[in-house]
Amino acid sequence: MARSDLLLSLVRAGATGNEMLFRKTVEAMAAEERAKQHHILADRLLENMRTPSNGHLQTKQHLSDERLQNLFYEITPRRSLRDLILPEHVLNACKELIEEQHRMELLRTYNLEPRHRLLLVGPPGNGKTALAEALAEALMVPLIQVRYEGVIGSYLGETSQRLKRLFEYIRNRRCLVFFDEFDAIGKERGDNHETGEIKRVVSTLLMQIDDLPSHVVVVTATNHAELLDRAVWRRFQLRLSLPTPTRKALEEWFQRFEARMGKPLGFAPRTLAEKLRGLSFAEVEEFCADVQRRYVLSLPQADMKSIIAERLKQWKSRYCPSADEIGAMEDGDKATAADFSQSGTGQPR
Repeated sequence: MARSDLLLSLVRAGATGNEMLFRKTVEAMAAEERAKQHHILADRLLENMRTPSNGHLQTKQHLSDERLQNLFYEITPRRSLRDLILPEHVLNACKELIEEQHRMELLRTYNLEPRHRLLLVGPPGNGKTALAEALAEALMVPLIQVRYEGVIGSYLGETSQRLKRLFEYIRNRRCLVFFDEFDAIGKERGDNHETGEIKRVVSTLLMQIDDLPSHVVVVTATNHAELLDRAVWRRFQLRLSLPTPTRKALEEWFQRFEARMGKPLGFAPRTLAEKLRGLSFAEVEEFCADVQRRYVLSLPQADMKSIIAERLKQWKSRYCPSADEIGAMEDGDKATAADFSQSGTGQPR
């Protein structure tokens, strides 16, 4: 049986003629029934939301797997918030979002909705994708990761239609939708280099995000916040920065690594954090995997301290691009994005 708050919302929508509230309430009811494995009832709820001849409530058409399979990956989340090392303000904000989603019923009795739109900003390799997965795990919902190669089309209007198809599907179920490299489709519309097509795509995207019910959590991530359309920012109730890890964060990382290895590293975690300061979490994770590989291949005479010392020396000698080269690469990325906008097709960075 549907919750009392949803029934009250349904009655309120009917009494006031609020079509948007009616649709969102029915979709929330269908999502709850689907979460309980009541798929037939969920389908019937949506099927009965028909379009009368006077142009009222829209029917939600069933979308075939063939039309959807290229638009996203559905992932069962494995990583949890406990696995991540996050700034305190980021962790607290995420815990608040999780609590609001879990206590949605209480909020609705006070005519409030939980927050469900989150924008993550920061350099690559610092946990944006991992955080999206951990949020899905905490919410106990599937992670829907959008595939840009399937969404972005070659023909006029094709991308907007595919976006509508994607949102049509996700709005009727409990899930977390993740847009990585969000600047690929959320670009600034005021840019004189952009064509009308990319501007229409951004407009479609923003309208679809606005129209999502609160049981669908949307997480977007970008390395280039400066490229996002100005209207994108106000759509997100939570805007969190994931910076390059501090020495303290790296020290905690190596403490956990030492505990997983079950043996002393030969270097204090603080020392390793100092030596690798400036690396992203992804790079530090690869460093640790490198150490583990050399340790296993050196058994039974493996000396952990010698292995780490040799790995540190090798990592210090790695090639790193200069500031000028990084600038040139970023200019190349922007040129590629401009080419994509002109042609209406292409792969995201």
